Amino acid sequence: MNFQELEKRVVAFRDERGWAKYHTPKNLAISAAVELGELLEHFQWEGDEEIREAVKDRAKKEAIADEIADVMIYLTLLAHELGIDLDEAVERKLEKNGEKYPIRD
Repeated sequence: MNFQELEKRVVAFRDERGWAKYHTPKNLAISAAVELGELLEHFQWEGDEEIREAVKDRAKKEAIADEIADVMIYLTLLAHELGIDLDEAVERKLEKNGEKYPIRD
């Protein structure tokens, strides 16, 4: 699935429930930050190896995946509301990063 397909599905889900009136750019940005905080709770006080070990548990991995998905959903809706094409934005940013951080031999 590409970002355009994801956007269509997320917007349809939202619109079917009448939530668009709540999805202002400010509210979506705040919601993305809140969900990112919930994602970070899974990593608080844990070392990298402890986290890698924890995600071997299916329920823990799914809980983390759910939080990542929540962040992506809100960011997708934010991009939609602001008229940002995520496919283009990510491609452009990767190009900028490639110029800024070239491969070193």
